[in-house]
Amino acid sequence: MVADARAPYSLPTWLVSQAGMDASLDDARARLGRIGTELGQIFVERAEVVEGALAALLAGQHVLLIGPPGTAKSMLADALCQRIDGARYFQWLLTKFTTPEEVFGAVSLQALERDEYRRVTTNKLPEAHIAFLDEVFKASSSILNALLTLLNERRFDNGRERIEAPLVTLFGAANELPEEDELSAIYDRFLVRFVVDYVVEDWRFLRMLRAEAPSAVTTVSFADLDRLSRAAAAIEIPDAVLRQIVELRRALGGAGVVASDRRYRQSLGLLRALALLRGKSAVQDDEVMFLEHVLWRDPAERETVREHLRKLVHGYDEEVQELVFQGRELAEYAERAWATPEERARARIEVETKIRRILVRLDEIEGEARAAGRSVARAASARDELDTIRRSLGGPRLSGR
Repeated sequence: MVADARAPYSLPTWLVSQAGMDASLDDARARLGRIGTELGQIFVERAEVVEGALAALLAGQHVLLIGPPGTAKSMLADALCQRIDGARYFQWLLTKFTTPEEVFGAVSLQALERDEYRRVTTNKLPEAHIAFLDEVFKASSSILNALLTLLNERRFDNGRERIEAPLVTLFGAANELPEEDELSAIYDRFLVRFVVDYVVEDWRFLRMLRAEAPSAVTTVSFADLDRLSRAAAAIEIPDAVLRQIVELRRALGGAGVVASDRRYRQSLGLLRALALLRGKSAVQDDEVMFLEHVLWRDPAERETVREHLRKLVHGYDEEVQELVFQGRELAEYAERAWATPEERARARIEVETKIRRILVRLDEIEGEARAAGRSVARAASARDELDTIRRSLGGPRLSGR
């Protein structure tokens, strides 16, 4: 889907005041929102990828794009980096013939004269803020070993010295998932994973064909990006959300979908960043749903993750809505034209009994929702509607409701 064009939210006032930040941070967040809108208009059916990329930048996490050639994977990373003023960008296509010099820099001849083995990293990956590596899993073991330390610890071993790397986010792309066990560590370093494909809808494909470069390109400074990142770290994650994640982990484990503890821990920063992008002061259900791009290992597991998330986040509301539909159907059944008053009376007794059972289940749902820290407004509204139906059939209003 294309990113919507909603006006960007203002930064929550609590965040500005409590963090001691000036109003310019509100403008920086608004500009980041406009960047997302502009990119969503260019990259058709990539709204979640764009939002995930922006959140990953704020959370300092890495993104993996899996899909066939020609799906704008490298173009997205390049377009995003162009909108970050002051960010250094590195891009490379990896093959089994790619040498470490191409990625990390050539060996310094001057250092060799001093019996030192050191690389000249200027304009190479160790000095980049944002990077894109195409076919990331096809690199040689020497490149992958160095890359593992760079991704995880933001450090690069340059001769006898281990230097701090400024890398914020690395975008990796692959046509297929790695099958070798030795690549599993690199694969796990990509917190956010998207499967991208060619444009599906004809009308969106036509829109892509007609698309022109935007007349105005919104940018945000690298310094402001860092400030927004620190602001995102201050976003609250309510205990109810943490309990949801615990419950989700248990449910997915039972379904055979197991993610590392590190992945769950790192996902909290991503959820905070998403909340900030959406103008919220705390992580809510909508952000939790984004874990469908975090917790699967094989694309075949995506639907399982999505289904468990849907049940966890929207399960109460969906069951409440189903109970309301049942109550309305029962009311229609009771009011139909019956052949005799006796049949009508029996139908009303049957309907009232069933609605009582529905009301008991609504009470249970409300109790479960309260215990989980979820809103009970929908259950309360449904109970009022069903109690009104009961009373229309001649039943007394239930006390304490």
